Amino acid sequence: MVAQHGIWSRLATAIGRRPRTIWMVTTLVLVGLTFGVSGLRLGQPADQMFTKDVGSVVGQRLIAKHYPSGTTYPARIIAAVGSADRVVATAAGVDGVAIARKADVSADGRWVRIEAVLADPPDSAGAKATVNQLRDAVHVVSGADALVGGQTATTLDIRRAASRDDSLVMPMILVVVFVVLVMLLRALVAPLILVASVVLSYVAAMGLAGLALQAIGHPAIDPTLPLWTYLFLVTLGVDYTIFLMTRAREEVANAGNRKGILSALTVTGGVITSAGVVLGATFSTLVVLPVVMALQIGLIVAIGVLLDTFVVRTLLVPTLAVDLGDRVWWPGRPVRRPVEPRRSRETVELAA
Repeated sequence: MVAQHGIWSRLATAIGRRPRTIWMVTTLVLVGLTFGVSGLRLGQPADQMFTKDVGSVVGQRLIAKHYPSGTTYPARIIAAVGSADRVVATAAGVDGVAIARKADVSADGRWVRIEAVLADPPDSAGAKATVNQLRDAVHVVSGADALVGGQTATTLDIRRAASRDDSLVMPMILVVVFVVLVMLLRALVAPLILVASVVLSYVAAMGLAGLALQAIGHPAIDPTLPLWTYLFLVTLGVDYTIFLMTRAREEVANAGNRKGILSALTVTGGVITSAGVVLGATFSTLVVLPVVMALQIGLIVAIGVLLDTFVVRTLLVPTLAVDLGDRVWWPGRPVRRPVEPRRSRETVELAA
């Protein structure tokens, strides 16, 4: 069977000769790529959301030249009408607030909107620190029931929510993937290896994309982007894993661990790589859009899919499974299914 698949037959033969060397070198390369993540910066300034200059960005830069940097996106404070003067005075006394003034009153006359113009650009670290101080200051004004909103406050809240989601949703996805793989492969070692390979592939893709984004001048990413790309890459990587390892389990039951895994790589290699190339090319079309986040998602997912297809599923997982031997299927072991002998036409007629 292996000899019938050309390049995949030759690759399987090469992998079978030095599995340990190949998976160790592959792992080191992927780990090396992960260091590129340091080139990414969380937080995307409003004037860097497009890949080219647009009217809104040009206008914002002109305003920033002649007025306080936060003029275009002031912090907006909502407070009870009776406390308006005290809230204005408190806000004006916060370091980093250039101007604080009453804007308007709600239709029912209960609430007043106060604008606090920040001295720093709305997306800067200084503006975020000012908003945190502003919130602490106005919240203690008695009877004000003050709340602070605006562009900078929204950015802060999104970043905090994204951080919470990353620490909660990402592990939950891995747990679900692990449980599915355990039930499918009826093993513990193989699912652990596969989940670890998915995580390594994702971080390596982020690292390589980080180097590329630095080179083209768009290293600042939206706080929600890591979770979106994680969702795409883990899902696609698990698809390839399931396709490869379920076939490997069938082949191992009939031919033994080494031959079975190499045979599975041979017969599934063409399908997995074809799917990876199609998906990578599809996502890469996002890079032509003038929106930076779309470009980043397209680049990261395309890189991740191709890494997963040509490196992780083709080199890392098969060589590691071959090197571990039957232990990869612990605590179970693929059992060969008895094949019923084909009954001849004469036997069928006699039985009838």
